[in-house]
Amino acid sequence: MRTDLFTDPVDGLDEALSAVDAFDRALVSGLLRPQPDQAAGLAALAAAVGGTPLAARVAEAADKAAAGVAGEDHLVALAAARTALMGSVHDALTERVADITGRPRAGRDTPEAAAEEPGAHVLAAARAWLCDLARAGWQGIDHELVAGAAPVVSAMLPDLRLRRQATLLDGFAAELAASCPGATLDRVPVRRWADLWTRALLLTLPGAARPPALSTATGRLLPLGVDVQEHATAVQAQVHAVFEPADGTGPRLVRAAVSAPKPDTVVGAGLWQLLRPRMSLLAAVGECRSMELDGMPVTDKGDLVWDDERARTGEAADPFGTARVVLATATDPVTAPLDRHPARIAVPVLLEGYAVEDEGDGRLTFALAGHRLPVDTDRVPTAGPLAPELVAASAACLGLLRWDAGEFVLQPLAVETTVRKKAVAVHAGAWAGGTTDKAGARAEKAATDSVAVLRERAGKLLRA
Repeated sequence: MRTDLFTDPVDGLDEALSAVDAFDRALVSGLLRPQPDQAAGLAALAAAVGGTPLAARVAEAADKAAAGVAGEDHLVALAAARTALMGSVHDALTERVADITGRPRAGRDTPEAAAEEPGAHVLAAARAWLCDLARAGWQGIDHELVAGAAPVVSAMLPDLRLRRQATLLDGFAAELAASCPGATLDRVPVRRWADLWTRALLLTLPGAARPPALSTATGRLLPLGVDVQEHATAVQAQVHAVFEPADGTGPRLVRAAVSAPKPDTVVGAGLWQLLRPRMSLLAAVGECRSMELDGMPVTDKGDLVWDDERARTGEAADPFGTARVVLATATDPVTAPLDRHPARIAVPVLLEGYAVEDEGDGRLTFALAGHRLPVDTDRVPTAGPLAPELVAASAACLGLLRWDAGEFVLQPLAVETTVRKKAVAVHAGAWAGGTTDKAGARAEKAATDSVAVLRERAGKLLRA
């Protein structure tokens, strides 16, 4: 592993992000009556894509927006330019990750020609609302403007083909509503809201949300670890694994995700109760076992469309053993065009032979061959036994290499450490399939009680 590349500068990265930041600042005050500094931000975005096929359209869009007369097509062009820049940052960073890990590099995705999308009218309504947001700016939002998303989301939700766009739009609107009125905001999440606005706007275009191409996977699946993402009303577990095809072709990295709605009273280990019934893979993760797949659907982006009927539990498979033997030769998955964003980078890596440095305030750093890699223990889920103090005492760490706030960071998925003079491996997903651990069992019981109470109350409401 090329640890020296963790901190080496990436050519052109700062310039691309600077152009993105300039445009993002223009959205804060809105594009209805742009000021000179906003016009400069728009010009910076146009200049950054000046040598690309987008150049002419973006230059026109920037001029119209600077004059306060940008139409939908112009705002879409600006969003496309911003996405292209973030995509270039993503590509540069994934190239750097490939140099760090030395693994085979994934091919580039070639998007298909756009096709007619379902719900054209409701997507047009969503696009109109998003354009109104850009004109008002984050400081100009109010409850009336934000509420305009509600009927659009309601019209989208019944159509499963539009569920992705509806979920994004609904979550974005909820964040904005919680921050109204925008004029009173002390701090605006400039990059985040620009990310959400850009993605939501481009997903309203024909062909943008087309289902990915599917093939089938037959062979052995070797789980590496599970990443848990929790929100107030939803939870998702994403399993990262190595797939060894039965036909003898090279191993490749794949993912399998399961999500579920949840009440805000179900937290910690109780989350697994919501997820387990939806995916047998979680039990295999908890038991450190492989799975045998037979015709499992898989997208061209490396995401397994999980079907319990096409999987059976296999032999014991230690994730650290998998990482030491197979991970170095596994090919990374291809990234979809609209997913090319530095925040989406999550690459499994195995680190050994490091020294742990405590930076204070719970912040840890791994020092490897004279180079330092920050460790993001805040991403370690509370739904498992892996704790920051175990990471601090570890000798080996299996984790996800991410990019955050301008630097590479490591999200631990599992560690090898010493507990009571005994070498053990502790996994973030150890409780995924159930646990006899006292702390985990207590959390599960508390969640069971909460769910039972909620079901009883829901039943009363339905009978009323």
